[in-house]
Amino acid sequence: MADTEPNVTNGNHKPIPNVSLSRTARTGEKMEDELLLQRPRLNTPVARVASQAEFTHTDPWRVLRITGEFVHAFDALAEVGSAVTIFGSARTDRNDPMYQAAREVAGLLAKAGFAVITGGGPGIMEAANRGAKEAGGLSIGCNIELPHEQSVNSYVDISINFRYFFCRKTMFMKYAEGFVLFPGGFGTLDELFEALTLIQTKKIQQFPVVLFGTAYWKGLFDWIRNPVLTEGKIDAGDLDLVQITDSPEEAASILIKCFGDQCWIRPEKKVVNP
Repeated sequence: MADTEPNVTNGNHKPIPNVSLSRTARTGEKMEDELLLQRPRLNTPVARVASQAEFTHTDPWRVLRITGEFVHAFDALAEVGSAVTIFGSARTDRNDPMYQAAREVAGLLAKAGFAVITGGGPGIMEAANRGAKEAGGLSIGCNIELPHEQSVNSYVDISINFRYFFCRKTMFMKYAEGFVLFPGGFGTLDELFEALTLIQTKKIQQFPVVLFGTAYWKGLFDWIRNPVLTEGKIDAGDLDLVQITDSPEEAASILIKCFGDQCWIRPEKKVVNP
């Protein structure tokens, strides 16, 4: 049998010109590999030239950095099965009852088979990672670059660093079967309303959103009921997206039961024949 000729595509056995790869030959322009490997040449040896890095501060370069951040996080979390994300203040002291409550909730969830995801920092985040690790579960921390110096708490098994909040928040939402929110500040409130908005708009399934600390959250939900609900800014059913408790056992039970019942599956609307 004759050898197959890779360029034989017509009866005359003539190769078909590859216009795309003939650009350099036709125009005299430099090849892309050639351009990639070129660097500015200096008249005298200089170890560092800051101006050469200016392109790394442009938006096109940031898009690549953002893409890389997503890829790194997806790789790091690819094997995560069932998980719960726990939010709360970084300023919570270890002697605060909320610290112990977060530690307990995370421990109960870990014993039930859930990984626990937090922001990886101190306070409530440390408490949740600690509870998960002490219970033999998988403890995950998604840390973020901030103006002040950052550190990862010592109870994290998988640590991921982020520069961009929206990349980090994507991981909080994507890999969770539910959310527990302890008292916190603007960051915790941001994460609360991020979860509720994604559920309300059906971007994610209707996973449980559990708020811990009735007294702390009461004022916020009094305001949501009036004026937000009374003025028609949300539907009455939107209030059902949130459950509030003061019991670590109840908080964990809500999430565990929902997972067992697959409570996030919305019932199909019945089709009525005309």
